[in-house]
Amino acid sequence: MTEEIPATADLALIKRLIPHRYPFLLIDKVVDIVAHESAVGIKNVTCNEPHFQGHFPDHPIMPGVTIVEAMAQTAAVVVGVSANLADKNALVYFMGIDKCKFRNPVVPGDVLQLKVTKIRGGGKIWKFSGRAEVEGKLCAEAEFTAMMGVQPENAETAR
Repeated sequence: MTEEIPATADLALIKRLIPHRYPFLLIDKVVDIVAHESAVGIKNVTCNEPHFQGHFPDHPIMPGVTIVEAMAQTAAVVVGVSANLADKNALVYFMGIDKCKFRNPVVPGDVLQLKVTKIRGGGKIWKFSGRAEVEGKLCAEAEFTAMMGVQPENAETAR
């Protein structure tokens, strides 16, 4: 019997799939998951996030690199549910970012939608295209490559 791929990942499932945690877990939910293909990440941007203390105190703007990271975390959830990696200590390594453009600022109060689509992948290395939008307005876009695998049980003693 094949395990059913969820169409939505709440915060609890996200934490079972990817290793990121506060303050670097940058997605709140993933919806419209199509196994091995695409999904939409949701990031509710609030003024309480640590990067706004310095970027910029009087005019807070979400750093572009964190927007790209949020797209990559969304893609990692697609890979995680597709490869049944929940509770398997998955690791994610960024390998490259291409065609990255920033179009509009993302600010506290925005609901950022992170639309990711597979370009190629299926094994350990995946490439996705991503679009970050607020209310249908393009804020950032990029292509990114990452490797995803499972950490060995005895990783500490293997060194």
